[in-house]
This record gives sequence, C-alpha cells and structure tokens, in this order.
Amino acid sequence: MDPGISDPDARPEDLLDCARAGDPVARGRLLELYRNYLRLMARSLIGRPLRVLLDASDLVQETFLKAHREFHQFAGSTEPELVAWLRKILVNTLANQAKHHTAQGRDYRRQQSLEALLDRSSLAVQRALARPISSPSAQAVRREQAVLLADALEHLPAHYREVFILRNLEHLPFPTIAQRMGRSLDAVQVLWKRAMDRLITMLRERS
Repeated sequence: MDPGISDPDARPEDLLDCARAGDPVARGRLLELYRNYLRLMARSLIGRPLRVLLDASDLVQETFLKAHREFHQFAGSTEPELVAWLRKILVNTLANQAKHHTAQGRDYRRQQSLEALLDRSSLAVQRALARPISSPSAQAVRREQAVLLADALEHLPAHYREVFILRNLEHLPFPTIAQRMGRSLDAVQVLWKRAMDRLITMLRERS
C-alpha cells in the first residue's frame, strides 16, 4: 500500500483489534490511516525558524517508530483515543527535536513550557481541521473529522493545499499569504475560496 494514502475501506476498530492480537501487518495498516493527518499536524506545529532543520515527514516517521515500539502501552479502544495518543507522541517528538535545535531545550522548565505550548497548538489545529465539515456525513460521524479532512487535502492541487494551510492552520492574513505565495491579494482570496469549495465537495462525495 502507498504509505502516503490511507485505506478508505479499513475500519480502525477492526485493525485495532487485530493489532492488539499481535498482528504486525494490522498494526502497520492502522497507523498508516493517520499519516496524512500527522504530517499536516507536524507541518502546522513546526515554527518557521525550525523548518530549515525539521521535516514534517521525518517527524511522522519517528512518531510511527515510537508508536510501533510502545503500542502495548495504548489502553484506548476507539479512534478518537488512538488519534489523541498519536498526537501526543508527535508533540513530544517535536518538543524533543526542538530541544536539540534551540537554546530553550537547555532549560528543563522552558522545555516543559514548550511541550505545553505545542500541546495547546495541536488542539487548536485539531479544531481548525474539523471546522470545514459543517454538517458531518455518516462517514464523518464514524471517523475522526480532522483525519478525513487531512486525507482530502492530500488529493487537492498543491497550491490549494498551501493556501488552506497558511490561512486555516497558520492563521495568516491574506496580504501575508499573497506575499508568501507570490500572487496578488485578489488571486489568493479566490484561490482560498476555491480550495474550501473543493474540500467541502470532496468530503460530501465521500459520505
């Protein structure tokens, strides 16, 4: 299976049961369901000064390695619990990586503050990801909305995905986004509207 694409037919609870029974293939398939979501989370949480040093895909891979290694410690039984557990591993991984690249990491108390900040930020990103789904479909009721949205984003053109991230997750004003993307203000606003319309359409089609 393409590691960058989630399996839409896999039920997380079924895979979780098999993974708990010791099936390594099921555990791998289960974690792959959240690659797009975790990569988007990582991209949103990495501060601009650290982006030259840290890569979102590398952070996700390290998160998966830790999740495989510590899977026996996961005590939940639902997808929301699993997503929260993976998100916590990602946040801690990012905090540890940042510790090696910033002076903050030399102070334990500051490191704790960094982890708290990242955790608050991750919850804000979670809410921002789920917000475009105004009327949850049957599928969205069964699955974590933010995970479904992250998967849909992966199927958008790159410039649609970029404007969504800059506006909805990084909360940049349109003039700043226009400068960042090298486009006019009007062009960026139109691009964002089209990206949102396309996302909503895709999510409804998958319901």
